[in-house]
Amino acid sequence: MELYTYKGIAEGKYVEGEIEALNQDEASHKLKEQKVIITNLAKSKKKKAEAKDKGKKKSSFSLFGGKKKAKTEDILIFSKQFATMVKAGLPILEVLGMLRDQLENPGIKEIIEDIRKSLEGGVTLSKCFEKYPQYFDNVYCNLIKAGEASGKLDVFLLKIVESLEKKEKIKKKIKGALMYPSIMFTVAITVSAFMLVKVVPVFAKMYDGMGIELPKATATIMSMSDFLRGTGGMVLLFGGIGGFFIFRYLTTKNALVRYKWHNQVLKLPVFGDMILKSLLARISLILGNLSAAGVNLLESLEIAKSVSNNVVVTEALENVKKGVFSGDTLTKLFLKEPLFPPTFSQLISVGEQTGQLDEMFGSVAMYYEEEFDNSVENMSSLIEPIMIVFMGVMIGGLMIAMYSPIFNVGAIIG
Repeated sequence: MELYTYKGIAEGKYVEGEIEALNQDEASHKLKEQKVIITNLAKSKKKKAEAKDKGKKKSSFSLFGGKKKAKTEDILIFSKQFATMVKAGLPILEVLGMLRDQLENPGIKEIIEDIRKSLEGGVTLSKCFEKYPQYFDNVYCNLIKAGEASGKLDVFLLKIVESLEKKEKIKKKIKGALMYPSIMFTVAITVSAFMLVKVVPVFAKMYDGMGIELPKATATIMSMSDFLRGTGGMVLLFGGIGGFFIFRYLTTKNALVRYKWHNQVLKLPVFGDMILKSLLARISLILGNLSAAGVNLLESLEIAKSVSNNVVVTEALENVKKGVFSGDTLTKLFLKEPLFPPTFSQLISVGEQTGQLDEMFGSVAMYYEEEFDNSVENMSSLIEPIMIVFMGVMIGGLMIAMYSPIFNVGAIIG
């Protein structure tokens, strides 16, 4: 029998000690049976040598040395691998060391190393992650905290991965849905501007020499061309840039303007409904995970507020949170907020009546994810013909207006 020294988490507290086993696998199995989440496991004889090796590794890292920052994709990959290795029963310190060496981005390497150092120093795992709120939000840290307290860290790490994957999936779908119309609109504007600046002046010289009366549409387009080629083009360009920065400043600094803008975003045809459904799916998923983790309702609602950057949604959740103090049911509170559809409140009502609120929140998340997917598909099928018609009307109308005087001359000659 070999003697192994271990450090770990049991019932939300850090523990350490020694255990006898034939090998490391058996020692790990025995500790898991005792509901100990292993952070470090090693033979007693090698403890000092390992500590020296760790000290050497520590010295090779320096935080925030001007290297590349960690991206969202890096955090997702790290979370997946971390959850898988912890579920396999590997000690957390060993897992963090392995991931630090495997991942390529220097930014995420530094973060992982700092987390590993803090954990080795006796700081709880959730507190280690809380040091980086720009990468690990309240939801992430609270689910880790719940995993530490319950002894089911692997389960909650998998929930974190599921939440991150769904968040990224929704982001990619929204970007994908907006990509096609954005490209088409940009192409249409660019081609039209090019024609007005370069092509229309050629026609203008030709028509001046012919001395014919121009149709109103042609005369209007020529006036637009003169405007763009003169000071008007510069005024439009710098006015547009200035307007953009002023708008951003107002929506960032002025609470009233920001609220009105965010409210208007949710009322946009097609896009507003799609954005709202994605937010409802995300909020439901977070509330379900936190409820399953044993986080109290008030804290869950507070954390759910951080899911959305839309102040209208945040204010609605704040109103629900305040209503919880008065003893009202969640069903009534969500019904009072016009932002939440009746379907949302009805599904929550079922969860309250059956006492399975966490499962019902999961069902609500799935329901709105499907609704969101349908909205994206419908929009994609609708937006393509609309953009084709838009480009045809814009560019085709421009060409017809420029050639119409020639057609008129031909008709007169005929």
